[in-house]
Amino acid sequence: MSAKIKRIGVLTSGGDAPGMNPCIRAVVRTGLFNNCEVIGIRDGYAGLLSGSFEVLEARQVGGIIQRGGTMLGTARSPEMYEEAGQRAALQALRQHEIDGLIVIGGDGSMRGGLALAERGVPVVGIPGSIDNDMWGTNMAIGVDTALNTLCDAIDKLRDTASSHRRAFLVETMGRNCGYLALMAGVIGGAEVILIPEAPSTIEKVAEALVGAYQRGKTHSIVVVSEGSNIKVAELAQHLEELGVGFSTRMTILGHIQRGGRPSAFDRLLATRLGVKAVDALLAGHSNVMVGLRGRDIDLVPLADVVSRQREANLEYYEMAKMLAF
Repeated sequence: MSAKIKRIGVLTSGGDAPGMNPCIRAVVRTGLFNNCEVIGIRDGYAGLLSGSFEVLEARQVGGIIQRGGTMLGTARSPEMYEEAGQRAALQALRQHEIDGLIVIGGDGSMRGGLALAERGVPVVGIPGSIDNDMWGTNMAIGVDTALNTLCDAIDKLRDTASSHRRAFLVETMGRNCGYLALMAGVIGGAEVILIPEAPSTIEKVAEALVGAYQRGKTHSIVVVSEGSNIKVAELAQHLEELGVGFSTRMTILGHIQRGGRPSAFDRLLATRLGVKAVDALLAGHSNVMVGLRGRDIDLVPLADVVSRQREANLEYYEMAKMLAF
């Protein structure tokens, strides 16, 4: 164990993701097992700047492994993009004698962690983002649960779509990465998938739906990433005007994708990442993120994480088009 690390801070930042609570639990109990004090920082970097700190004991993280969201709360903190905010955060960590910081969150959270690491704070990041857009990990915390939520929603929409011979347009989250929409489309049997990585046109969507109708399908599902070049409201309006055989309905799933009990996969992944993050800090590592690579948990430089973006695999996109026939 590194002699320097006696007090570990942990925070969750940015959008919440199912599995953050199991991750916090793993961080706290691994730290305590290694005779470290663990300090929970409430409301992400905003809480760091305002001094919202509390000592976390083993019993305080009992009974949270099955809960969605994050017990520490989370918030977005634009101050961390500015030098003054970074200096204030550094001052707060020193004032509370935090020897190392574990940051659980998405790309913006890792940028904040990188800024602090470059100012001398030992920082280890843990990827938590349902978009799965983070470089350096096959899966982030929360992705699997979100996909299960999407799959369940699409299955239910298909029941009513078949009953009324309708095409349902389903918008998923994913501003810059179409992973959620693509995977939900594949496992949900969608006829059309619209993602940022593969721009399309309203005419092509209409053509696909007309073809499905003419082949005798009783319904169609169109999964639209919120980052697609075609917006779901615009698509719904034009499809009604063009006439595709099916009547159309629009469903925006929104933040329902973020909530819910973390799946078995997310609980295990979050636990492994939390344990590895503490181990990395105690071994003297800093300025890294722990990420899933195949079956292993590896360390990835934060500079690489924030300078690159993971994109949806278009092999799945081509496969989905074939299977939609």
